[in-house]
Amino acid sequence: MSSIAIFQCCLTGGAGTVGELSSRLKVRPYTDKDLVEEAVRKYGGDPAKVQKLLAGKVSVFNKFTLDKEKAMAIFRSILASKLEAPGNHLFFGLHPVLISQDIKEVLKVLVVDSKESRIQRGIKEGLSEKQSKEKVRVHDVKAVTLTDFLFKKDAYDASLFDLVIPLENCNHLEISEEIMKYFQSSSLLRTKQSQQAIADMKLEAAVSLKLLNNGHNLRVSVHDGEVTITVSNSLFNLKKLEDDLRQLVQPIDGILELHFDEIKTHEANIYRQQKFELPSRVLFVDDEKDFVHTVSERLINRNVGTFPVYDGEMALDIVENDPPDVMVLDLKMPGIHGTEVLKKVKQIKPDIEVIILTGHGSIKDEQLCMELGAFAYLTKPIDIELLTETIRAANQKIQTENESDQIMAA
Repeated sequence: MSSIAIFQCCLTGGAGTVGELSSRLKVRPYTDKDLVEEAVRKYGGDPAKVQKLLAGKVSVFNKFTLDKEKAMAIFRSILASKLEAPGNHLFFGLHPVLISQDIKEVLKVLVVDSKESRIQRGIKEGLSEKQSKEKVRVHDVKAVTLTDFLFKKDAYDASLFDLVIPLENCNHLEISEEIMKYFQSSSLLRTKQSQQAIADMKLEAAVSLKLLNNGHNLRVSVHDGEVTITVSNSLFNLKKLEDDLRQLVQPIDGILELHFDEIKTHEANIYRQQKFELPSRVLFVDDEKDFVHTVSERLINRNVGTFPVYDGEMALDIVENDPPDVMVLDLKMPGIHGTEVLKKVKQIKPDIEVIILTGHGSIKDEQLCMELGAFAYLTKPIDIELLTETIRAANQKIQTENESDQIMAA
């Protein structure tokens, strides 16, 4: 059997097109919401956060948490399992781009129209011009964020699809007819090669997730059950890394052979494996840029995932949209004073642990900060080991409280 996967611009009649195709194929459409719900059901997590991993901006902390990469592997595993099942399938949303292009029994379709045409269509449907523009902008940002993360390509790049249909003045019935015509006339058959491509997609997802869960963010490819992991040949500890990776992934079912593709790089370097038991979402707020960069690098070398910002406004924006677990906060900064930032953080996200680090504080400042809920009050110049241990203690407090909440919920 064969399937259709539609990646459609917003305000191009997507619901009508999918409804018509669903009726003609006699299948229920599988949407982004379905994928998120299945991921939560099988792997756990907060649905809103999982949805954001599919269709939201990449977190500033992602290079330390690898959450986006893990989510993509989970989504691909779920889609591969669905494609293994008999019958036709109709995929609709952003997620069709996750389906491997080697799977020839799936017709990947892009229905596209110009930004201006979509805005005008939104206005005809009852939106104000401002609302219509915002709806188009939000959807396009989500789409581009996903395809840029996956492929370094624009969301509407024709190379990602088998069929591109410009909407122009067509209605959803005409678009559906065009898709069905191509679907029925193309060689979209369930062959041994296509089934192997599905198995390869599932195996690639399993190997990637195993590596990611153990702190290894490496490129994985699979062809006919043979797994290739790409590593740099200039690593000081290359042989040990390859032995560790082999021991890690070899037990996964379905691997016929395991290879390492050693790419050439000019400079020797040390491989860094992420350690998720250590703090990985630390926001460092200080207007002294050189100081922030130096201390951030030293913290990262101690496996503390740190992202720097240089004023209170930037910090509060991140707290609102991409909250850290721990914040290291200066007091005397341009704009919003550190005590005001602390007060607002505790109002917006009270679970964030805030460590004050200042060179201009007083006993009165310390008393105020502790009353406002600061975890600790440290002064410059700071001993990096003391700062590291304080961050780890704050992070441990968060983890302990989270575990307690889970036990109470159970």
